[in-house]
Amino acid sequence: MRRLELAVPGTSKGYAWRDALPALPDTSGAYRWFYADVTAGEYSAVCIFMVGSLFSPRYSAGVKRGALPLEHCAVNFALYHRSTRRCWVLSEYPHAAVRVQRGGRALSIGRSLLEYGLDGTVRMEVEERCAPFGGPLRARLELEPQVTAADEVQLVPGLPHYWRALAPRAKARLEVSSEGVVAEGIGYHDTNHGEELLGARLPGWHWARVHGPEETVVDYHLPGGVAPLRVTAGALGTKSERRPLLAEARDTSLTGWGLRVPARLYAGNEAVGEPRLLESSPFYARVEARRDGVDVMGEVADFRRFHSPFIRWMAHFRTRVERGA
Repeated sequence: MRRLELAVPGTSKGYAWRDALPALPDTSGAYRWFYADVTAGEYSAVCIFMVGSLFSPRYSAGVKRGALPLEHCAVNFALYHRSTRRCWVLSEYPHAAVRVQRGGRALSIGRSLLEYGLDGTVRMEVEERCAPFGGPLRARLELEPQVTAADEVQLVPGLPHYWRALAPRAKARLEVSSEGVVAEGIGYHDTNHGEELLGARLPGWHWARVHGPEETVVDYHLPGGVAPLRVTAGALGTKSERRPLLAEARDTSLTGWGLRVPARLYAGNEAVGEPRLLESSPFYARVEARRDGVDVMGEVADFRRFHSPFIRWMAHFRTRVERGA
């Protein structure tokens, strides 16, 4: 089957995301993050730049006192080899270490940088230390979008939480110089933002991104009987839609932390396989499955759990808190 070989496209409806970063959140409880993942041979990697970090126990506890998102920015990077973690970074920074640069095209958090290039590429450079007391890490992800961006969608009608797949399918290059890794593959890039703390009214979600030989499909499954969202991106374009609820709920299983995750990961109606747990915590799981040229990466989150004092205390041990760049 023919793989995608398309010129870098223009943008879809919504803000022209390659021209400049969107406005960063500035009210208590609000957030925005920029997510990317790469599948490259035996390696996979995830990188997230967060303003109002969803992983921050300090932001979770501080919102009642008016804590602002720019006071709790973070960089998360993880590298996996054959579905086993090689390194983990989660560094949180104060407002003084956060800067928008280069005509609004770049966001730096500490020593790490997210930049939208004039040539249409997305570049993430990570210079951090592994959490909580690990060694230095230097990584670079570069994405060349191969399809148009999706429309921005509201996750749940009536709630102020939004998602947009900016580069659903991209040529990707992954370099982790501190680990001696250089690989090329397929990438994905999106952004989420909201005007209130996750878990206040939106309890959580499960989403999965499927790269096939010719197209990429992203499914967002939401609680409370809300119809799931789907983005399909390929040679025929990029489409966002609400899908009907499944006639029968798919099987789930419990992690060691008691978090309910899918028992199978799917490409459409076809099971790809049992998920490998890349990350597992009381409120969050990152999962992956691969088979016959199909790659699935997904996340499960229960934000209500995260706001319990005990789990917030546990989260401190996965995070480095930095005082400046």
